[in-house]
Amino acid sequence: MSTLSRVIRPPATALAVLVALVLVVSACAGDRPSFSVAEPVVAETAAEVDAEQVATSGERSGETATTVPATPSSLPTPTTLAGRPVQSTIVPSLFPDISDQLPQLPSDGVARALITPTGVVADVISTVDGGFLILTPCGREAVVSSGQVLSGAHVVIDAGHGGTEPGAVGPQGVQESHVNLAIAQRLESLLEAAGITVVQTRTDDYRISILSRTAIATSLAPQAFISIHHNAAPDGPSGRPGAETYYQAEDPESKRLAGLIFEEALASFEEIDIEWAGDTDAGVKYRKGESGADYYGILRRSAGVPATLTELLYLTNPPEEALLVTPAFQQVEAEAIGRAVVRFLTTEDPGSGFVEAYPRSAPAGGGGGTGNCEDPAFE
Repeated sequence: MSTLSRVIRPPATALAVLVALVLVVSACAGDRPSFSVAEPVVAETAAEVDAEQVATSGERSGETATTVPATPSSLPTPTTLAGRPVQSTIVPSLFPDISDQLPQLPSDGVARALITPTGVVADVISTVDGGFLILTPCGREAVVSSGQVLSGAHVVIDAGHGGTEPGAVGPQGVQESHVNLAIAQRLESLLEAAGITVVQTRTDDYRISILSRTAIATSLAPQAFISIHHNAAPDGPSGRPGAETYYQAEDPESKRLAGLIFEEALASFEEIDIEWAGDTDAGVKYRKGESGADYYGILRRSAGVPATLTELLYLTNPPEEALLVTPAFQQVEAEAIGRAVVRFLTTEDPGSGFVEAYPRSAPAGGGGGTGNCEDPAFE
């Protein structure tokens, strides 16, 4: 058991004051994200939004952070926090260097994945004359002449959706894909500061298939694979955050990872006083398809690697959309996931919040596949 599990818990009031001050200062200074991505695209119908929540084979959408979602100026900035107990065993924002507690990564120099000259991460199929044969984001094969070779990773982070698949869209037009990437980038920075080797499956606003995302993860064989999403279509209002994490039904380590992320997220989010939304079975759960395998493709196709799909807020709930566009809250969510990852890698903590999911009959939607996909430039 790591000494991390014995760190003194921070006072709830101190955390509440700190986050409140950050949010108030941001609001007063007009601290809105700057954008280097396309303007928000609002789905034409609720059905279209729902269709983006799941992907072909069944995925539910559910670097330093510099690319963040477009923020409509009409969104308010929440500033009121409630002083409730913080359950984290790691002091917020304090990520100790745990590199000496992590397994050694492969030193054989084998190219299992590649960062291309344009920053795109791709699974390497083989080494060929003239470079590397890669699986492109759209699931095609291509030869790239050069790039940064990746032989392994401790953690792979997957920013859900991207490009022409925006995922959920908030009432003010905020796209899930942009929020996912902003938080994934912040999480990467936090974990790397703790000595953890991290690889992102998506590094910019482009489309990438489930096939390509999971190929990167399984080839690099990390200790944890985290697919970051934000939810839509809740059952209704909720008295507390409606955070959800999904795990691989047959993997105890996947379950533990999902439980720790939920535990840390709930401890952080319960400090914030807004009108929350959620499903009646919110919590940590698995879901199987008719075949008996994991329903969500991002979990089913990453079997062998402890993986979780996170849906920590409802982007379609106006107060939560307002939270998700603030850099301060993006940092809060990234830190919550980061604390959970550190605990997962260094302790045997089991996590909490496990529930049994109620039956769902909705079929998978049309996202996450390879059809009509346009690859980004590689060189």
